[in-house]
Amino acid sequence: MLYNIAVTDMALGDEIEGFYLLSAASQRTTNSGKPYLTGTISDRSGSMELVAWDFPGGIGPEDGGRVVKLRGKVSEYRGGRQFSAQRIRLADQNDRYELSELVPTAPIDLEAALAEVEALIASMTDDDYRRMAEEMLRRHRERFTRIPAAKSVHHGFLGGLLMHTANMLRTADFLAGQYAEVVNRDLLLCGTLLHDLAKEREFDFSPLGLAVDYSLEGQLLGHLVMGAQEAARAAEELGLPQEKAVLLQHLILSHHGEPEFGAAVRPMCAEAELLHLVDMIDSRMEIYAETFQSMPAGSFSGKVFALDRKIYKPTDRETE
Repeated sequence: MLYNIAVTDMALGDEIEGFYLLSAASQRTTNSGKPYLTGTISDRSGSMELVAWDFPGGIGPEDGGRVVKLRGKVSEYRGGRQFSAQRIRLADQNDRYELSELVPTAPIDLEAALAEVEALIASMTDDDYRRMAEEMLRRHRERFTRIPAAKSVHHGFLGGLLMHTANMLRTADFLAGQYAEVVNRDLLLCGTLLHDLAKEREFDFSPLGLAVDYSLEGQLLGHLVMGAQEAARAAEELGLPQEKAVLLQHLILSHHGEPEFGAAVRPMCAEAELLHLVDMIDSRMEIYAETFQSMPAGSFSGKVFALDRKIYKPTDRETE
């Protein structure tokens, strides 16, 4: 019996017990009227079809995205592998498993990244922008440190929003010094912190925290509009001057750059322009990084739809 073996390492005939993510589930009945369960199990290495014959119940479509404990055997089905579960149940609070082995997580020290974000906020010299940043981080702190930055495309893993924002703040801080004659550092840093915070309302999340779909507000409004609305309310509560409040809203509403990419308005101040470019840099470099993971060095990818092109992985980028 093998325990908690990675999905991609499972071979035909293996008998396995362990904890896996139930990516999808469906209750069905055979021609003779007996109930059975089909679905997909996965971990951070990959996924596999699941079937549980003579299924007694207790698990259904609503449990997609939850962790289950399985015992069964890998069999062949239509030329591929299928996990035939003899036993299956939902994991509970008494079970012990490594979440990072089941779902993708940010490849960084999240506590250190949060400390860096807090240090950059504390370094702001403009009292209004610093208070705004402190208040918005206080409101969003719990989910900001855990949720993905996207449903897919880039930083779509646990802790992705914190990683994306910390990367951007670091870059924004450097560029604010490079272009100090035209850029207000504190406005840029505050806008960078705020720009994606409304993503916690833009998505519906699985029980483990992954973004599984867009929420009603996410589809009808989007995180730019929701973020600007919240920033306006917070600025009023904190008594920020009108121009500062409007500038922060403008940075949020314009950070996608062009209306065709979701921006409500185009950037019209130096800080908004720079925020858009910093966002593009970090998101696109992450797309390269994630695409490289499944590519051998010295090869071209297929078309990467987020970039609208194929990309090349040089021979010196061998994945360890």
